[in-house]
Amino acid sequence: MKKFNIKTDIREAHTLPTNFYRNQNIFEQSKAHIFDATWQYVADTSVVSNPGQVYPFTLLKDVLDEPLLFSRDKNNKLHCLSNVCTHRGKIIVEKAGDNRTLSCGYHGRCFRLDGSFKSMPEFEETENFPTEDDNLAKIPFAEWSGLLFVSPNPLVSFEEMIAPIQERIGWMPLDTLEYNETGSKDYFVKAHWALYCDNYLEGFHIPFVHPALNEALDFGNYQYEIFPYCNLQLGIAKDGEPCFDIPEGAIDYGKKVYAYYFWLFPNLMLNFYPWGLSLNIIQPLNHKETKVSFRTYRFNNTKFDQSVFNIDKTEIEDEEVVESVQFGIQSRYYKKGRFSPTMEKGVHHFHSLIAKFMD
Repeated sequence: MKKFNIKTDIREAHTLPTNFYRNQNIFEQSKAHIFDATWQYVADTSVVSNPGQVYPFTLLKDVLDEPLLFSRDKNNKLHCLSNVCTHRGKIIVEKAGDNRTLSCGYHGRCFRLDGSFKSMPEFEETENFPTEDDNLAKIPFAEWSGLLFVSPNPLVSFEEMIAPIQERIGWMPLDTLEYNETGSKDYFVKAHWALYCDNYLEGFHIPFVHPALNEALDFGNYQYEIFPYCNLQLGIAKDGEPCFDIPEGAIDYGKKVYAYYFWLFPNLMLNFYPWGLSLNIIQPLNHKETKVSFRTYRFNNTKFDQSVFNIDKTEIEDEEVVESVQFGIQSRYYKKGRFSPTMEKGVHHFHSLIAKFMD
């Protein structure tokens, strides 16, 4: 029996039932079914830009809690490895830095930067040693436009998931994007991570929740496009508002695009504006709390000031409505809802993918 049944025809479909958002056991199941099987943003390639650099991290803290590291070997090849010693399980690398080898501080086991076993004191008499099991596990990773992604057990390749985005905005100078710390910030939302995504995936609420954004967008021409593992909301600018200078031959040539709002299943948002990229990482903390990280990247020689887009103000407005929904779905009288066939295609797509991965 399927855990969730989202009908393919949006006109007939109901939303996910409230137990998906409310039930702790379902949240625990989603760790393996959804997050272990999809791609998560980790860091920028700048953290391991030179041979010998090592960058340890915990993949999805409080959800997957997997200790991993990126390393760049002497041949300039990048690796993603387990950060757990194959002898007794100690964390190997505690801090980012330059390393010739990966050396465990517990009993001195050493590994090369590609994760292969190198040496171990007092093991001369150990039989059948070393074996493949003594190497550090290699973890699937992907590199795209200066961003690093990891998935322990990907059901779909990163290349397949990102392809519709790359095809659509490949004409942008993505190789010039530079991280802007002053435009980056973390927010903590008292709501289930999927409720935050639900809100993002439809522009239906814009006229009611975001008055400033509604003034900039031509809401009558707001567009939705669905792809296998991502979707797009295309915001068209009103006259006089900033928009992209789209080259001839591009899919959207001739359109006054204010923003490309891309969502990558399950919890990543890539918002492209004429000035650059606002990357939003939606990280579950538990089934009632979510960390939202905004990372800002600017194109070289941008013509527009990011401040005119009121991203911080829009985020606060979103938080208020999502936290209100979090409270509302605790009601004994609300079970599930219906979709607007014209305005909630993205939410329907999201719920359908959740149902697919949780099955």
